Amino acid sequence: MSNMEERQVQAEEWPLGEAERCVQGKDNPFNRLSRRVHGWLAVGVSNLRLSLTLRIAMHYAWQLLRTTLPAMLIAAAVVVLSQWPEASDALDALSLTRPENGMIYSQSQLLGTPFDEARMLEERLDGLAQKAGLAFSEFEKGGQYRVWLYLDTARGGFAAAWNVTHLCQILTVLLWTLLLIDLYRVAYFLHRRNRLNRKVLKPIADMAETAAKLSANNLSDRISVEGAKNELKDLALVINGMLDRIELSYNSQKQFVSDASHELRTPIAVIQGYVGMLQRWGKTDPDVLEEGIGAIAQEASSMKELVERLLFLARHDKKTLLLEMETFDPLEVMSEVHREAQMLSSAHRFDLNPAQNALISGDKDMVKQLMRILVDNAIKYTPEGGSITLGVKKERGHCLLTVTDTGEGISADDLTRIFDRFYRCDGARKAQTSGHGLGLSIARIIVSAHGGKLKVRSKVGAGTTFSVILPLENE
Repeated sequence: MSNMEERQVQAEEWPLGEAERCVQGKDNPFNRLSRRVHGWLAVGVSNLRLSLTLRIAMHYAWQLLRTTLPAMLIAAAVVVLSQWPEASDALDALSLTRPENGMIYSQSQLLGTPFDEARMLEERLDGLAQKAGLAFSEFEKGGQYRVWLYLDTARGGFAAAWNVTHLCQILTVLLWTLLLIDLYRVAYFLHRRNRLNRKVLKPIADMAETAAKLSANNLSDRISVEGAKNELKDLALVINGMLDRIELSYNSQKQFVSDASHELRTPIAVIQGYVGMLQRWGKTDPDVLEEGIGAIAQEASSMKELVERLLFLARHDKKTLLLEMETFDPLEVMSEVHREAQMLSSAHRFDLNPAQNALISGDKDMVKQLMRILVDNAIKYTPEGGSITLGVKKERGHCLLTVTDTGEGISADDLTRIFDRFYRCDGARKAQTSGHGLGLSIARIIVSAHGGKLKVRSKVGAGTTFSVILPLENE
């Protein structure tokens, strides 16, 4: 017998009361359907995506409704305070008279007062709780609303029932008026939510549309700030600024790749040309073989230097450039660079003056690389017979390293771009001076990594001075 058949047999053997409870309980088909519908609704509501406009409208509609009760309380307080002086004066005047009916004041005595009933109490009320209990002890009587006011007199406690029916009617009308006004404002707000979307939230839609269309081909597109105000305008301007930075970074990267490819294409083409020449004549002609091997070695060395500099820039861009910090005297570095420069070029005069001892904290190898770049740059752009002077001195808590040449100088237009990657002055290109235009970019990175500054002063036809300002140790 199957499980279904077993359950049917058991149900038939149950007493009538058990069967009724089962029908009324969780096995009731109506309850199962109700649970399913409830589950579907819960899932639907959880996945419901209301528009931002509608959510803002509903939020502020609810805020309007929430202000109804505080506004009602404030209005009630104003109405009561406006009536209180008259009731207080009448209470003081009535408390000075004696009741005609023993402890209870007659209706003739209450004429002209806002009180329905007044009496003398056998005992005074001392506590605030007793006075509050008396105030609302008979709030409704005969269809009238009243509040008992208490006053201490020389003869004892005095209480009068202030008729506030008229005040309650005023407050009721005021409450319904405020409620209807709020409901009208809510309905109007919800009805005009499309206008809110067009007037206020349009910049958000523009942002989403612009972001959806952005690609490498249209990075110049920007969000329109026309019609936007306050925070939304600020947000649009911030996003536009972010897009400016992204476009600049992308263009820089694209230019970097283009320039690197161009710089690598030339030595590769030279190497391929000499390889072809060697394949044709180098096997039998020793002069051709020697020339080809020398040219290939030179171009390979140039490519190695370029790749090393590209790797240096890549490490800097990825924030993986590491410094091996130590304390040393930069005069040692300048002296070593000065000796190397004298061996590299015999056509120039090199001086190390003035030279002062100092202590700085930094990566000694990188500082040496920095000075080699500046000296190599000076050698390239200084004619034969010119002089190059290296200097080291302390100045206002800093160490000043200088490289001064008597070369052709740098024009004002080129001065603003000499630290850009792969940039070379027109004079250097015309003169076919060797180099890739990366040295000064690397020099600036090294100086910045040491917390220093790199300055340049130049005059066309008079020469150039590069100044490296590094902080002294313990300064």
